[in-house]
Formats: sequence, C-alpha cells, structure tokens
Amino acid sequence: MTQEQFRILFDAYFEDVRRFIYYRSGDTEMATEVGQETFLRIWDKQLTPQKGKEIALLFKIASNIFISRIRKEHSAQNYRKSMVMKNETESPSDQLEYEELKQQYDSALQSLTDKQRTVFLMSRIDELSYQEIAQRLEISVKAVEKRMSQALASLRKALL
Repeated sequence: MTQEQFRILFDAYFEDVRRFIYYRSGDTEMATEVGQETFLRIWDKQLTPQKGKEIALLFKIASNIFISRIRKEHSAQNYRKSMVMKNETESPSDQLEYEELKQQYDSALQSLTDKQRTVFLMSRIDELSYQEIAQRLEISVKAVEKRMSQALASLRKALL
C-alpha cells in the first residue's frame, strides 16, 4: 500500500471507524485512539483491503482492538479490587508483623554467602530446578543441593 493509498483510505474512513467505536464505548477519547491504532495496524502490516470491503476490514480490526482494551481494563480493575480487599482485611498489627518479618527475612538473606544467596534466589524467585541452576552456574547438582541446604538452615535459624 502506498502512502497516497493509505491517506485516501484514512481520509475516507477514519470518522466512520471512530464513530463505530464511540457508539460501542461512549468514550470519545478511546474511540479516537482505537481509530488511530486501527489505521496504524493497517499501515504496519501493509494490508491492502479489497475494493468494496475496506470498511468491513477496518471495523473488524477496530472491534478486535476495542475488545482487547476492554479485557485489559477489566483485568486491571479486578486486580485493583483484589488488592484493596486484601489490604482491608489486614489489621494494623498484621501489617506491622508483616513488615517486621520482611525486615528479618531481608537481613537473613543478606547474611547468606553470595553462593548460597544466588542458589536460593535462583530456586525460589526464578523457580529454576537444581539441574538448571547447576547448568547456569557451571557447578554440579550436588553443589547446588549443598548450598541450598546451607541457605535454608541459615534462614531457618535467623527467622526462628
């Protein structure tokens, strides 16, 4: 698609696409953004709509973008609600206990040797198996097991 063809397509159908999304969402700003994103997608993928089917393709792309945005917003709202509900159920003493435990954990983690801390974090945070850790650190699986056992023993001692 040439730049001139794209400009003609944009000039001819942008308002139709924007109105289509506005009727579905009731949000002028979102309608404009989705309209722009629709034409951006046409340009990026160098799509050339068939004669007479331009509006169908544009509406389909715009509809998919709109649905994707709604899903993302819905997921974000659910996440925010769960975080608010979680915070409301914790009492101030629970929050204080959590902060103290977190500080103890951080200090216990800092007291580990570099080798122990590396193995522990790769296992717990990165969720790597002992075999994967051994390959990445270029050590044996037995060495990983020994470092992990020492790290867990040190953490248990520091946190109890």
